[in-house]
Amino acid sequence: MSVRRSITLAIATLTATGLLTACGNPDDASTDVAAPQGKKDTGINIGPDQNRLRGKKVDAVADLVPKAIRERGTLRIGASADTVPPLGFYATDDKTRIGSEIDIATLLADTLGLEPKFEQVSWENLFVGLDSSKFDAVLSNVTVTEERKEKYDFATYRLDNIAFEAKKGSGWKVNGPADVAGKTISVSSGTNQEKILVEWSEENVKAGRKPVEIKYFQKENDYFLPLQSGRIDAHLSPSPSAAYHVETAGQSEIVGQISGAGGKLQGKIAATTKKDSGLVKAYAAALDHIIEDGSYGKVLERWGLRGEAVEKSEINPPGLPKTKS
Repeated sequence: MSVRRSITLAIATLTATGLLTACGNPDDASTDVAAPQGKKDTGINIGPDQNRLRGKKVDAVADLVPKAIRERGTLRIGASADTVPPLGFYATDDKTRIGSEIDIATLLADTLGLEPKFEQVSWENLFVGLDSSKFDAVLSNVTVTEERKEKYDFATYRLDNIAFEAKKGSGWKVNGPADVAGKTISVSSGTNQEKILVEWSEENVKAGRKPVEIKYFQKENDYFLPLQSGRIDAHLSPSPSAAYHVETAGQSEIVGQISGAGGKLQGKIAATTKKDSGLVKAYAAALDHIIEDGSYGKVLERWGLRGEAVEKSEINPPGLPKTKS
């Protein structure tokens, strides 16, 4: 099934079950907003007319870009084809790509005086595209890890937090491994949140507690109905997507939030480029500029991500440690 088709079905399912509706004049897509059924809208525009914030070229920053790319005039940006609101997903026309990652990447390119050229691919092909120099940058919720730093350079632009989402009124809070013992929790495989959940389950077993029963959903939308029907106790996912679903569906709540790096390190999301491409300093300088001029904050405000703001961009900060073999 295509990504566009899957998101259309997901929205249709939510609407049919009373979880989500789009409000506004159907002749004016810019008024499309996400809202719980029968309740005041959230003000989050999910229509194709985004009226996206745009930046202006800053010569001192643009001069940091390698000459070959400046002469080409474009910044080739890889983004995940998955549909994960509010980071990256399709608007109500089922063809226009919108979200916070697209907005920030556009401001980054504008500041560098380059035209952004986006290509959506599968998660693994983001890194294949960097390795082959097909992409100059990837802005797609990529966490800085020590293993990735061996091949890629990073300029941070958002905190990496993950959240446990449960059915509203669950009366349950998650502060650590003991709180998920014996619970059924879903997660996407191959993610940092899966790694943390597995580690917590193993810690519970060592402590004589019940393990976590882990369920896997590869598409972020697939957990919606199992959560409401009680087949899972919670879903663990990036905080932005969990918060967006809580806000727009109105049927669930965040019962716990932790760093995407676990308990000992604050995870960070970064613009990613091939190691020694000569671009990471330009990215960090451009990100610092949009932070300072306020446009960065407006993007995060627009998508409900104020809590994940950074004060400045860091180049290759400490990342998630390597998994012990």
